[in-house]
Amino acid sequence: MSNYPILEYDGAPGAVLEPDHEALGIVLPPRVAFPFVGDIVGDYAREHNLPVLAVYETVTKKYPVYKVSDEVCLCEAPFGAPVAAGLMDWMIAYGARQFIAAGSCGALIDLPENTFIVPRRALRDEGTSYHYMAPSRWSFLDYDLQRRITDTFTEKDIAYTECDTWTTDAIFRETVDKVRRCRAEGCGVVDMECAALSAVAEFRNVQFGQFLFVADTLADADAYDARNWGADSLVPAMMLCIEIASREG
Repeated sequence: MSNYPILEYDGAPGAVLEPDHEALGIVLPPRVAFPFVGDIVGDYAREHNLPVLAVYETVTKKYPVYKVSDEVCLCEAPFGAPVAAGLMDWMIAYGARQFIAAGSCGALIDLPENTFIVPRRALRDEGTSYHYMAPSRWSFLDYDLQRRITDTFTEKDIAYTECDTWTTDAIFRETVDKVRRCRAEGCGVVDMECAALSAVAEFRNVQFGQFLFVADTLADADAYDARNWGADSLVPAMMLCIEIASREG
């Protein structure tokens, strides 16, 4: 027993409550576009008449899974690691095997708003990943999917930056010292889900890739700037997410 419960990892493959406990009898497409862009996903699905394959229900919100093709589905990714990881684990239980996520991040270094980021690894400063993977400092994304993302950006002549990301649960506890320490370790941006989702993927033996777009900036500790929260990237990021998820390889 540890003094810190979060470090008491249990790698047992089963749990009291399994993600497929409802036995819905559904089989989802193997590839998932999983963008953190809010209601834009539902708007797109209605505009293109995408059928609903399944619905993940939480106390506060329902998350429909839409069919893009026989191989690809689309689902709005929820804000925050615990709910996003739960939804991902649920989709895995019903057949999903490859995830491409797209979400916003905060800049820790001098990065313009709407810059696309391809993370190399995620600093595990949240809680969810510690229930899927033994304690360690970093969580790693799938190499092949990250290469697919960068290849797509290169083919489309879309500029991007590669760096590490700091995943944290507490947006109002990104202190000056923490920002400095994470930046010194190579983290150029901060997000809330990447470490957890990559840990879920490793535990369930599926693939997870992600790209980010820069929203606010914490690069200047004396002058935080929310900017426009990366609003101009929401639709382009979702469309890229669907395209990358739909690519073979």
